[in-house]
Amino acid sequence: MRSKICRPPLNAERDEKMKYLIGIDVGTTATKAVLYDEDTTIIGHFIKNYPIYRDSQGMAEQDPEEIFQAVETVIRAAIHRADLKTGRLLGVAFSTANQSLLLLDEHYHPLTRIITWADTRARQDAVKLKETPEGKQLYQKTGTPIHPMTPLAKLIWIRRKRPELFRQTHHVADIKSYIFWRLFKKFKVDLSVASCTGLLDIHTGKWDQAALQLAGIDEKQLPLLAEPTSQETVMVESERQKMDVPHSTPFVYGAFDGALSNIGVGAIKPNQIAITIGTSAAVRVITDRPVIDPEERLFCYMVDKKHWIVGGPLNNGGDVFQWAVHHLIDQGALENEQVDRYTLANRIIEGTPTGSHGLLFHPYLGGERAPIWDANARGDFFGLTALHTRADMLRAVLEGINFNIASVFEAVTKLVGKPQSVTATGGFARSKVWQQMLADILDCQVNVPVSFESGCLGAAILVMQSIGIASSYDVVANYLGDETEYDPQPQAVAVYKQLLPVFRQVEKLLAPAYPTIANLQSELALLHGED
Repeated sequence: MRSKICRPPLNAERDEKMKYLIGIDVGTTATKAVLYDEDTTIIGHFIKNYPIYRDSQGMAEQDPEEIFQAVETVIRAAIHRADLKTGRLLGVAFSTANQSLLLLDEHYHPLTRIITWADTRARQDAVKLKETPEGKQLYQKTGTPIHPMTPLAKLIWIRRKRPELFRQTHHVADIKSYIFWRLFKKFKVDLSVASCTGLLDIHTGKWDQAALQLAGIDEKQLPLLAEPTSQETVMVESERQKMDVPHSTPFVYGAFDGALSNIGVGAIKPNQIAITIGTSAAVRVITDRPVIDPEERLFCYMVDKKHWIVGGPLNNGGDVFQWAVHHLIDQGALENEQVDRYTLANRIIEGTPTGSHGLLFHPYLGGERAPIWDANARGDFFGLTALHTRADMLRAVLEGINFNIASVFEAVTKLVGKPQSVTATGGFARSKVWQQMLADILDCQVNVPVSFESGCLGAAILVMQSIGIASSYDVVANYLGDETEYDPQPQAVAVYKQLLPVFRQVEKLLAPAYPTIANLQSELALLHGED
């Protein structure tokens, strides 16, 4: 492990007036705002949390009003932190989670809560579509694997399960198009978020008519398509006053969080891979053309008319580790050590041998997207003996998350080639044992930036492009901060090279049983009144 320092150049032509940029990240569990100066030095960081509603099996919903209020809150806090008496706000741009769905009436009022990417209730409809020739054709055109988390599958499910609600629907939105409607009375969505729906042809940059027909909607119900650098400046006056936004401030549409994370860490070329590990995880690379995986393991989303992003999202990341820490850390040990759960967990993992004494864990606690795209997938410990301890189980969980990331990483590199650099960001960056383990399992150097709010930085870069002070994503190279390099340890690499094939072998053997156990779990939940 070694640190590498990258300093942004001083702006020789800086005028006396301070200039500010705001990057917004509307995430699964919180909305964040980062206030930057014109050199992207962080001035302030603001966050507002909100719950995910899981009232029934497979449900994962958000309240659109709670999210909109969170956006208002963090923007207002960022603006109040800036000194706009002597300075100027150059613009605000948005990063959002993808694959959200919100049905609206004729007045753009919500008919539903936001159905998030994590919602799997369209499972049966997705399986049925995936097995048809139409499903395979759609993947070739849209670059979006057929899966219950896509808005396409969710629309098919709602049309089947709640036809009355479907008939009442006048507009089909995502969280970003809803936010911009509330702020500007403009119903638009950027190309990248549109591309994640399974409804956009990534070769033409237009809504795909075959996908719309399957979903049972027409183009008039969808937002207008906008470039990520498109902006709005005429805000609803009551909203402008509520947040103290200066008149005519550009609000830039931005992109989905994965694309902006790549931009924010400088992974903008086909030989630069970015890995994000937060609540969930993803492996992504930006290309200059659409690249479709013949094995249908990876997505290919359009970012803009010159860039596409290829990769695989994983359902199971930090949330699985959180589950393990909660259930496997002994309360007595916690009290004795007088540290928080995660600090103790990292100590235990660091003190446990590489490979967890041959114990494997498949981290499919919430189904899985890439590389298996199976909402029925379930987790398991394999190889458990009487000699294994909680410590082995804890380390096996972390290794299992990283093994799954490695499977997606391998698929990406097989498609686009061996990377020149690998950069990892997200909440995992707080754990050195996790960072080192990732380098060991991938068997390559992993760079971890000190600043891990890469999505917000990517959004700030889009503000620069939108207002004309940057010509391309390449400008991010001037603003990358400090980072730490983790080199693979040969002894650990040798162990993981033996375990990873077994991890994959067991997953393939168990796959036929996933739908059986998933259906049985649903039946038992109904029996016990838990659905």
